[in-house]
Amino acid sequence: MRSLVHYLPIATTLVSIVFASVLYKHWRKKPKALYLFWWTLGVILYGVGTLTESLTTLLGWNELVFKSWYISGALLGGAPLAQGTVYLLMSNKVAHRLTAVLVTFIVIAAACVVLSPVNYEAVETYRLSGSVLGWQWTRLFSPIINTYALIFLVGGAAWSAWKYWRSSIDFRARAHGNTLIAVGALLPGIGGSFTRFGYVEVLYVTEIIGIMLIWLGYYVISNDPNRSIHTKQSVETVPAIGPVVPEPVSVEP
Repeated sequence: MRSLVHYLPIATTLVSIVFASVLYKHWRKKPKALYLFWWTLGVILYGVGTLTESLTTLLGWNELVFKSWYISGALLGGAPLAQGTVYLLMSNKVAHRLTAVLVTFIVIAAACVVLSPVNYEAVETYRLSGSVLGWQWTRLFSPIINTYALIFLVGGAAWSAWKYWRSSIDFRARAHGNTLIAVGALLPGIGGSFTRFGYVEVLYVTEIIGIMLIWLGYYVISNDPNRSIHTKQSVETVPAIGPVVPEPVSVEP
């Protein structure tokens, strides 16, 4: 039976679409900024995941929609956003190598999900759960990917907030913004953990709160009149999700 909570992903999808368009416009202003590319891709995939949840609520369970949900959510929910932070924290050479490892791992995991048989006896008409996968061992991939996302996305934003709090200059707005991003990025992971115990509704709630907090944090940072303590962000007016690491100033417009 469907409840009001099951319709939340529809709103989350709409929020993700608008937020992704904002990030896309920023990326197009600086197309060489790979961190903006990955953040844009991350929010798009976030929306794809909630779109599959919306379709399940409206139309009922479908195997293709379910596996798309698992891949876009459990495997890709936070990884692209985290990879954007990787491109800020590390050199492009190291980031490229980590990208190759991450993408290879996700492709293997996604292939296992696609090939896995489905236990139709465990299927619920309007609810999604990884428990219906016949190969239950495929669910072991997601904790590894989510740990990667936790370290770089949540940890990166928290680190940035801490740096701003410790600054002698009044950077409360930027500290608050990064704190909002860290909390917002953490919530869907918590909600995803509840799905393993059959409470997918918790995920729906944390998803919409999470993306709204991330966007709010982004908005707070972008409207802070103070210049960033980080070289690159002080040159660019485009806000960043997570920590910003100084890089050589580009002569490009």
